Amino acid sequence: MSDKIKIIFPDSSVKEFIRGVSAYEIAQSISKKLADEVIAAEVNGAMRDLSAPINEDSDVILHKFDSEKGKEVYWHTTSHIMAQAIEELYPGAKFGVGPAIENGFYYDIDSDKKFTEEDLKKIEEKMLEISKRDLKPVRKDLKRTDAIEYFKTGRTDPYKVEILETIAKDEDTVSLYSQGEFTDLCRGPHLPSTSKVKAVKLLSVSGSYWRGDESRKMLQRIYGISFPKQKDLDEYIKNLEEAKKRDHRKLGRELELFSFHEEGPGFPFWHHNGMVLLNNLKEYLREKLAELDYQEINTPIILNQKLWLQSGHYDNYKENMYFTEIDERDFAVKPMNCPGSTMVYRTTMKSYRDLPLRLYEFGLVHRHELSGVLSGLFRVRSFTQDDAHIFCTPEQIEDEITVLIKLVFEVYNTFGFKDVQVYLSTRPEKFIGSEDVWDNSEKSLSSALEKAGIKYKVNKGDGAFYGPKIDFVVKDSLRRNWQLGTIQLDFSMPERFGLEYVGADSKIHRPVMIHRAVFGSFERFVGVLTEHYAGYFPLWLAPVQLNILPITDSHKEYAKEIYGRLRAEGFRVNMDSRNEKIGFKIRESENRKIPYMIVIGDKEIEDKNISVRQHLKGDTGKYELNEFIEKIKLQSKFKENYN
Repeated sequence: MSDKIKIIFPDSSVKEFIRGVSAYEIAQSISKKLADEVIAAEVNGAMRDLSAPINEDSDVILHKFDSEKGKEVYWHTTSHIMAQAIEELYPGAKFGVGPAIENGFYYDIDSDKKFTEEDLKKIEEKMLEISKRDLKPVRKDLKRTDAIEYFKTGRTDPYKVEILETIAKDEDTVSLYSQGEFTDLCRGPHLPSTSKVKAVKLLSVSGSYWRGDESRKMLQRIYGISFPKQKDLDEYIKNLEEAKKRDHRKLGRELELFSFHEEGPGFPFWHHNGMVLLNNLKEYLREKLAELDYQEINTPIILNQKLWLQSGHYDNYKENMYFTEIDERDFAVKPMNCPGSTMVYRTTMKSYRDLPLRLYEFGLVHRHELSGVLSGLFRVRSFTQDDAHIFCTPEQIEDEITVLIKLVFEVYNTFGFKDVQVYLSTRPEKFIGSEDVWDNSEKSLSSALEKAGIKYKVNKGDGAFYGPKIDFVVKDSLRRNWQLGTIQLDFSMPERFGLEYVGADSKIHRPVMIHRAVFGSFERFVGVLTEHYAGYFPLWLAPVQLNILPITDSHKEYAKEIYGRLRAEGFRVNMDSRNEKIGFKIRESENRKIPYMIVIGDKEIEDKNISVRQHLKGDTGKYELNEFIEKIKLQSKFKENYN
């Protein structure tokens, strides 16, 4: 056996190393700077500690903090540092789970100490002290039974024992990581040293039932975040404060878009301004879909339970569904729109000439969510999906996907979402259909993405059991990620519902069903847009576009003329006729985030013009009314340059 192995890098370059080389040594061979910055390694698709030996030819990716997997390792190690700090400060604390999450980490703690804001600051200080100790996390593999014994008699922790006795019961060997005097059950990998963690902020503490079971003990969940540089943490905190100001729940109340009430927990009540916003979004999307020969449909909210058994939703989703009885028969409120689309498809026999058939529905669905996870418009119990189902032949998949990708990017561009990440999820372990069909479908999706010149990441094995999918994640104005659109291929539904078409060969064939959503749901999309724009919607979307402000009663007649003319032109106009000072009216109009204010006083009446103020920009000068109307007509159209 040769003592040399080949390491293949992401750019396909190959370099030889001595067998047993570590990823850290590989990084050192490239540059000292890389070795200083690298956090963990991905070896043949598996994340590994930098110190782990590599003994065979391998594909290697070196991860720094700027990669998603790098951040995950960084934040997971920080969660261990936090647990160590808590154990040192508050002896006797027990620990549940402490994973990295999308933005930071958390750990569930069982302690007699009820953690306060002051306690979080003490824990932060201790964490930074532990960081400076330059502790090297060390992995130890041992039998599961030995690990159970350790957590029973060594560092006693009933939660780790339960994890080992239940979740890890099928594993013969498990791993423990130690840093200094602290040892935890963990698969890893971890940072090469605690000293890599330079800046830490513990954000909040909340209650969390052990393993999500309301009958189990309530633990304290501490959330936090960390960075290699203090300036990155400072920027994150600044954005966090800005996000609080932009909270769509707060702005939704202030701008009278929607509200929530105890009489319908988790069910949004849309106000007039919110309905204007929703209807503008629907009108915009309808225009886009009409250009692509979509047909709009609408299917019932309540359907017989047999349909949901046939679709598979009852077996896999019933705990999230609402049920009722009609005429002594069992029915369910629909949690998804797709079975209804299949009903429409199969009302007549289709020919290959009828395909692709593109059906879309702004369908109201209901899903039972636990009260603890409800979060404004982001997680509700009733919402309207911008759903579409395309029925096509296998040969048409690639062309349809290409058109859909273009549609998604055009729509996101309209709203200022320029940074879009794309993920292709492939065949999972459990799937329906043949491997050949899956391979061809995945190839169609990847080919369509490549033809469109779109970079994408592969989530291997993360597809739905019924087909591969493409997911779209956008970054908003605060650089936060939001998963919005999805394109999914489905081989299951056409099979379950016996969908057919007559092919060019006069034989019966099974169509492919493509599920797609661009917004995801109107509710969540409005929540995202509200925070993205900080409530300052572009003119074409704004519930109220113009506010006319007469200075005194003597100016109201001319103000009414302006109001009538603008209404006749189709603008959404408000007139503030209250006997309040003009400064007060302007401030209130600014708070309501109305794009334009028209101030009417003696000079405007005399010169037969208007004085215009723009939200956040102030006075923009005087205009002749027709001139101003033409100016804002251009801005009120759906267009990419929405500002």
